[in-house]
Amino acid sequence: MSGIHFKDVIKRFDHHIVVDHLNLKINQGDILGLLGPNGAGKSTCIHMLCGLLPIDYGDITINDISVKQHVLEAKKLIGVVPQHIALYDHLSAEENVTFFAKLYGLKGNQLKENVANALQFVRLYDLRHEKITRFSEGQKRRLNIACAVAHNPAYLIMDEPTVCIDPQSRNHILESVKELNKQGTTVIYISHYIEEIKVLCNQIAILDHGQLIANGTKKELLSQLDLHEKVYIQVSSLMNSAAKEELENHMQVSNVLWENQQLEITLQSAQLILQDILFLLSKYEISVQSLHIEKVDLETLFLNLTSGTSHQ
Repeated sequence: MSGIHFKDVIKRFDHHIVVDHLNLKINQGDILGLLGPNGAGKSTCIHMLCGLLPIDYGDITINDISVKQHVLEAKKLIGVVPQHIALYDHLSAEENVTFFAKLYGLKGNQLKENVANALQFVRLYDLRHEKITRFSEGQKRRLNIACAVAHNPAYLIMDEPTVCIDPQSRNHILESVKELNKQGTTVIYISHYIEEIKVLCNQIAILDHGQLIANGTKKELLSQLDLHEKVYIQVSSLMNSAAKEELENHMQVSNVLWENQQLEITLQSAQLILQDILFLLSKYEISVQSLHIEKVDLETLFLNLTSGTSHQ
């Protein structure tokens, strides 16, 4: 069966459980965004997936290949873009990519072709003979990606690939992820930039205290929680009690706060009943000067689920 499966995975450090009975399926073709506060267990999961840490209980399979039993075979299917730059300063860009490609058994013409393609993909082919000491942080991040994809992995793990880089390099990396996925690469994308997760990922998994606390599409995750939106309305005259009472009695409205000429309405979905609210205000001859909707988004969901806390 294709895909990556975490099957009841447990990892302990001494007596502390870092990953707690994790069951997670990553389908082939997905871009999975992996979110969680610091200390939630994200890095530990990735280290086990890459065979860098032993699995205490359960198993991880990549296309039905057990990481526990056949780690070298499983590793051939994945590429890793680590959070920290993993390059050799004394080597050129081409030599760096060649070194990592050789680790996956590439040689001869296939090696040369794949290295060239990887450098062209990250737009560094013209700088292939340059030592990386002359590269900017963004160029090094892009070269990190070239080293990870030169062997054409089926699965690519990207751990905070846009940390400390300029907007142009960040945009190039995000576009690169989309292009790799179009070409058939399944991506596990770890980032603290929730905006990146929103733009890139069709699936989202949220970890906290080593447990999977949410998993699905953005729409599915938002529908699981009883989160409310808020509408802020500045009106030209004072509200009257009859208008406020009618608003409060609307079945979709949870709360109404009225202070001077500022109206704050808490409700399930502004899109569904905004027209009702404006009609009601018009009925009582209350004109609207400005209106702002505070929507529930992925960041709201994340903070709600994790209590906005770090565990380190």
